[in-house]
Amino acid sequence: MFDLMDGIIFYVVFLLSTTLHEAAHAWAALKGGDSTAYDGGQVTLNPLPHIKREPVGMVLLPLISVVVAGWPLGFASAPYNRRWAEQFPDRAAWMALAGPGANLLLVLLAALLINVGVLADVFFAPDTINFADVTAAAAGEGSWWGSIGYLLGSFFAMNLLLFIFNLLPLPPLDGSAAITLLLPDHLVPRYQNFIWSHPQFALLGIIVAWKIFDLVFHPLFTIAISWLYPGVSYS
Repeated sequence: MFDLMDGIIFYVVFLLSTTLHEAAHAWAALKGGDSTAYDGGQVTLNPLPHIKREPVGMVLLPLISVVVAGWPLGFASAPYNRRWAEQFPDRAAWMALAGPGANLLLVLLAALLINVGVLADVFFAPDTINFADVTAAAAGEGSWWGSIGYLLGSFFAMNLLLFIFNLLPLPPLDGSAAITLLLPDHLVPRYQNFIWSHPQFALLGIIVAWKIFDLVFHPLFTIAISWLYPGVSYS
């Protein structure tokens, strides 16, 4: 179980990662011809415009969950023009995928830095793996390198979680919007109209995603760790 300091670190990681996620949505929409999020000031890595749009999801709920559970639970959003999404469904789908793509980029960056540390004999594969404890420092846990290793592990784990969770093909998650890339053209408008005209499915989707996420995440987390430390096995 995480202590309060762990929770605070995770909140900072969550805030920065979610900011990049939403900025990527906004940037992709702008490049695709929809300036709605850009006009709202969300094509930015400054967390404040994103917090202003979703103060409950990005501040209140995550901080409460840090105190109660030791790690943040929250949400955020980037606005877009539905008429634009109807006219350019493929662009809207890539806009939806841009958010998880940004999280994947942070996973890869954290993995790269961890591996650089391994090559420099600063980090090494720990005896056991926990959610954020994915690397160990040669200088010990309380050292400067130990803190950096924990932070990198937090970015690795949190962004892997955000990447996988948001790709689940359930509304209102990004994966549900990306489904249009796989549908025949004549079914895309029907699918979009169904999702938009039944907002109650968003709550159902979150409940289902929450119930099945452990079944999806843990095997993929194990695979990611095996890629991070080739040849090292964890039960």
